[in-house]
Amino acid sequence: MSQPTRVRVVVHGRVQGVFFRDTVRRSARERGVAGSVRNRRDGAVEAVFEGEPEAVDVLVALCRNGPPHARVERVEVTEEPPEGISGFEAG
Repeated sequence: MSQPTRVRVVVHGRVQGVFFRDTVRRSARERGVAGSVRNRRDGAVEAVFEGEPEAVDVLVALCRNGPPHARVERVEVTEEPPEGISGFEAG
């Protein structure tokens, strides 16, 4: 088991109202990744992923593409120190 990694992802484009958060939440839970995902007031979606690097990479790739009705224009990814969180919440 490798050291966990943590990233904060901000996704811009048509990403609200297209099941983006639910898609991310389900995928994170399936992969055992902790964190959260939420809509921001500026129309973006922000997510935090913490877990195995390979699983986190899969979620970042999912954010770059989004679900079928999303139109991702830009993705910002920032590495952060792991905090040892558990569970995944969608807000």
